[in-house]
Amino acid sequence: MKVDVVLGLQWGDEGKGKVVDVLTPKYEVIARFQGGPNAGHSLEFNDSKFVLHTIPSGIFHDTINLIGNGVVIDPVILSEEIKQLEDQGADLTKKLIVSKRAHLILPTHRILDAASEASKGKTKIGSTLKGIGPTYMDKTGRNGLRVGDTISPAFMQKYQALKQKHTDMLKHYDYQYDITEYEQKWFEGIENLKRFKFIESEHEINMYLKEGKTILAEGAQGSLLDIEFGSYPFVTSSNTICAGACTGLGLAPSRIGNVYGIFKAYCTRVGSGPFPTELDDEVGEEIRRIGREFGATTGRPRRTGWLDLVALKYAVMLNGVTGFIMTKADILDSFDTIKVAVGYKVNGEVIDYLPYDIEAKIEPVYKEFKGWKTDISKCKTYEELPAELKDYIKYIETETGVPIQVVSVGPDREATIVRSL
Repeated sequence: MKVDVVLGLQWGDEGKGKVVDVLTPKYEVIARFQGGPNAGHSLEFNDSKFVLHTIPSGIFHDTINLIGNGVVIDPVILSEEIKQLEDQGADLTKKLIVSKRAHLILPTHRILDAASEASKGKTKIGSTLKGIGPTYMDKTGRNGLRVGDTISPAFMQKYQALKQKHTDMLKHYDYQYDITEYEQKWFEGIENLKRFKFIESEHEINMYLKEGKTILAEGAQGSLLDIEFGSYPFVTSSNTICAGACTGLGLAPSRIGNVYGIFKAYCTRVGSGPFPTELDDEVGEEIRRIGREFGATTGRPRRTGWLDLVALKYAVMLNGVTGFIMTKADILDSFDTIKVAVGYKVNGEVIDYLPYDIEAKIEPVYKEFKGWKTDISKCKTYEELPAELKDYIKYIETETGVPIQVVSVGPDREATIVRSL
């Protein structure tokens, strides 16, 4: 048995939550492998909308949902998610399990995040201010608190030591804060977290494989935000690419099966950083309006632009993508012309790769397609899609060498056309 992986191929917000929810009936285990509550996975069904930040997106099905060691957890935010679902009648204690090795986001991590971002001024990263970066810094600095520490007799001693370290660091910033109220909620969240089964997830997931269970690994953010290969320093703090599933769950590389890469029919980005195909005009605003492009976690308006084939090919290379899932094709229904960036003009030279120098002035080279001018949300099969959209799909497949196996034509789980999986 092998673990299939679902991950984003752009700057996040590609629709991973919906896709995982749609795919979950094929799997017995859904395992989140990195990131934290800076992620916002939106799911819509039965006229209801849910936004998950930490809990895997298979939670609405009868599956095991595992929060892996690569994830960072804020007990306050996780408790709010749990309450939202339990208020709907869900019994999460039977299907949500948590790695003992997953790191905890402390209240002071959030303050450090905010203070650091505020000090950067115009050079700020665009952090979600959830404390993600400082938590991963403590993880790599070997100072972090982990879920397994909460059941240790020395837990409070470890907490106070790390809190003091953060307090000392905050003296270097001109930043006012008070964590009293949040800290109280945090400790209440810790007690709530203890209701769930803590596991040695690396052993558990490999045991599942030996038992023949089907497993889907769920990523957060997007490949172009990867700490190693994204548009550094405007990236997240974890490995968002497929390799992150190995380190974030305790899997050997040979255990990876299908890699489903999700991309929007156009591009969006939240926060600062390069965005070669960004549309800072009426077209970009129209895409934002129709696509309801506002961050699921922050509510910030997303930057919008045409599909970037250069960046998409880069993400395919890094992840070993075996199949594409295209989302939000319906958002482009009303456009006369659709554009795709097929190259970059940098210093007068046309290149077809992502340059290391993110400060370089990049002018996208576009190929234009005729718009389909059809309401595709009514389409139930691939054959029903308009010829112009099929041409668009075929071009992407030809250029990347990867088949588009699923086309999403609306936000609801039912608005999904599966060609082959």
